[in-house]
Parts: sequence; C-alpha cells; structure tokens
Amino acid sequence: MADEVTYEVRGRIALITLNRPDYANAQNSAMTYALDAAFTRAVNDDEIAVLVLAGAGKHFCAGHDIGSPGRDADQSFDREAVLWWDHVGKDGADARYAREMEVYLGMCRRWREIPKPAIAMVHGACIAGGLMLAWVCDLIVAAQDAFFADPVVKMGVPGVEYFAHPWALGPRFAKEVLFTGGRFSAERAWQVGMVNQVVPRASLESATFALAEKVAEMPRFGLALAKRAVNQCEDLMGLRPGMDSVFGLHHLAHAHNAEVSGDSLGGLDARGMKQGG
Repeated sequence: MADEVTYEVRGRIALITLNRPDYANAQNSAMTYALDAAFTRAVNDDEIAVLVLAGAGKHFCAGHDIGSPGRDADQSFDREAVLWWDHVGKDGADARYAREMEVYLGMCRRWREIPKPAIAMVHGACIAGGLMLAWVCDLIVAAQDAFFADPVVKMGVPGVEYFAHPWALGPRFAKEVLFTGGRFSAERAWQVGMVNQVVPRASLESATFALAEKVAEMPRFGLALAKRAVNQCEDLMGLRPGMDSVFGLHHLAHAHNAEVSGDSLGGLDARGMKQGG
C-alpha cells in the first residue's frame, strides 16, 4: 500500500483512511490502487467484520486529482485485477477509456461488491469522485459540516464515472445536482436517503464506530448475503447496465472536448471547477 492510504485495525473494524490532506484527499492513481489493496487486505482478514472509510484532514475527498503535483494519470501501476489493457503509451480515447475503466468504474464496482459491510465516515467536502467512494459503501454517516456535489457538467461531462446518481439521489434530485453543479448539505442528503445518519462533527467518529460495532455483531455470512441481496436488487433496477451506458456518454464528452478544444477536461482545472460551487 502507498502512503496515500493508511490502514488501522480497531478490534473487528478496519479503518481505511484517504491520506492526501494537503490536497483535500484528491484521488490520484496511487490512491486508488492503495485503496484496492486496503479493501483486499480487509476482506482477506477473517478477524475483520466491518470496514470504515474515512478522510484525513479537513475533507473526506475533493474528487479526482486534476492538477496537484502528485497527479499521475500518465503512470502505470501494478495491477492484480486487469480490467483493460494498460493505458500508458496509448493515444487519445484509448488511454482515457482504459484508465477510467480500471481505476474509476472497475475498482468502484469491485469495492461495492466485497462481502463485508463498509461504512463511509464523511466530513467536509465530498465532491464528484468523492461521491463515488462514499456510494460504494453500504452505509454513510455524515458530519453536519459535510457537503456534496458533482459539478463535472461544467466540463460538459454528464457526471462522474461511477454513475449511481439516480439510485443514490432519486431521478429528480439527481438532475438538480447535475444541472446546477451546486453543493447540497448533509441534511439534504439525509432527506433524500443518501446518508444514514447526520451527526455533529465532534461525534462523527464515535457515532460511526458505534454503528460499525453493532453491525459487526451480526453473523458474517448473513451480512454477506444480505449485502449481495440488496446489491442484486439495485442491479435489477438497472444500476449496472445504467452505469455501462453512461460510461459511454462520459467518454463521448471527453472525446468531444478533446476534439473541439484539445483538452479532454474542457479547459477546466480544480480552481475552475470550484468557482461557483
């Protein structure tokens, strides 16, 4: 595991923490591969019953890394679960599609389907790619200071790669979130059913671990089957094929941007995405 993610065992709970606080835990590839290793470690440890996913510093996760000094979109990493050929050295959409198929859509699907319950412990910003990390978890506990957004329509892109919006938010609120690019609060997220609990910032860790301990008391196999049952029903409601179809639209948008402006992100950087948010 890279330093971008830390791993701590607390009894029967694995605490997995995003660890790029200087960049609001923006996700570079080093972080996503380290997350994959951390989830794998927790699944393979029979003493671990529940995973908690957290963020170091002031924010949970500000999204994909689109401009920090640690951005590594042109680098290759050791790949245990190959989902597509390596993106490094490829041209145009071939490179973008291969990378995002693996580190965004593919890995998020792997994490959603692990047999152990996962709880996201969210504070501060949970933006775009941060939503993806929260949404792959089974439960979400949010601090009152948490806020959420998917502003990538500003780039001309119809939402992040792991497109769970209609299922996590409901169709109409999903459209509002995407059409405006604006932030919504933890309270609003609770009202639409996206989060399970909203608690004071000072109580976030204790509330999350209290919930994790309660879940950990349940039979392991029963939890795995219950999780799989709900996930299968979501997929029967169209989540998986819906994501596949929108992933194509996502890459159409990148290709369009690259063709008309020479930049797959439509000329926007992290500062440009933040303005008006």
